[in-house]
Amino acid sequence: MTLHKLNPLFAAEFAAGEWAPAVDIIENERGIVIKAELPGIDPKDVAVTIDNNVLTLKGERHVEKEAKKENFHRMERAYGVFARSFALPEHVDAAKVAAEFKDGLLTITLPKSEAAKPRAIEINAA
Repeated sequence: MTLHKLNPLFAAEFAAGEWAPAVDIIENERGIVIKAELPGIDPKDVAVTIDNNVLTLKGERHVEKEAKKENFHRMERAYGVFARSFALPEHVDAAKVAAEFKDGLLTITLPKSEAAKPRAIEINAA
């Protein structure tokens, strides 16, 4: 299933790279949360940017020094650079975006602007 089928306002594309981390995108009343699986990657090797309403994740998974010396029979984990880009919906408050990296999971929180949040409208009875 492609991302635009899940939410047409939140299109994604793969940017140039040797591999791409798996991501989950969740939307709730407060905003959007992106969770990217980055096991074995040092947080200093990951960059998150927003430019022209596009969120980009870039980074690199380095081959372990011990792995270069070993005689591998199989190597299934991907190494090298990666990049993922996501077109953000207009209701995201880009100035309040936050990112946290813990246990190989990068969590990016994209809060909705106050104008985009649902609110109750009082009905005046005459």
